[in-house]
Amino acid sequence: MSSDPQFARRRPVRRSPRRGFTLVELMVVVVIIGLLAGAVTFGVRGYLLSGKQNVARLEVSKIAQGLETYYTMSDRYPTNEEGLDALAAPTAKFPDGILSRVPRDPWGRPYQYSRPGRSGPFEVLSLGADGREGGEGGDADISSDDLGPEARP
Repeated sequence: MSSDPQFARRRPVRRSPRRGFTLVELMVVVVIIGLLAGAVTFGVRGYLLSGKQNVARLEVSKIAQGLETYYTMSDRYPTNEEGLDALAAPTAKFPDGILSRVPRDPWGRPYQYSRPGRSGPFEVLSLGADGREGGEGGDADISSDDLGPEARP
């Protein structure tokens, strides 16, 4: 054998396996994840909104029951000036108040109280997601006057 490099056996060049992803592959994955996240968000939003509306209905019903308890104790409903804070004020029978605190609606706003109500001695109202009177769907007002007889005392 000759030591001439021309005749030397050449070793096959081994290629290392491909490592990583190309930029195009990564972009495709990011776009797919974005589309899936958007679809999930759109689908879940309706459930979140109806959940908040259900919480508001339950709290309006709880406040209405508290107002009925107040009426039983005082033989009157709180005035508009006293408002719902009268339910959280300590009394001899309820040292912690009829309600431990006056809740805020699920959108972070105080419930509105008016005496007399539109169709009863009082009305407790949440203005819904938009915070304005009226509205439809998630923006609809939730009122103690609209609750069925099973939810109202």
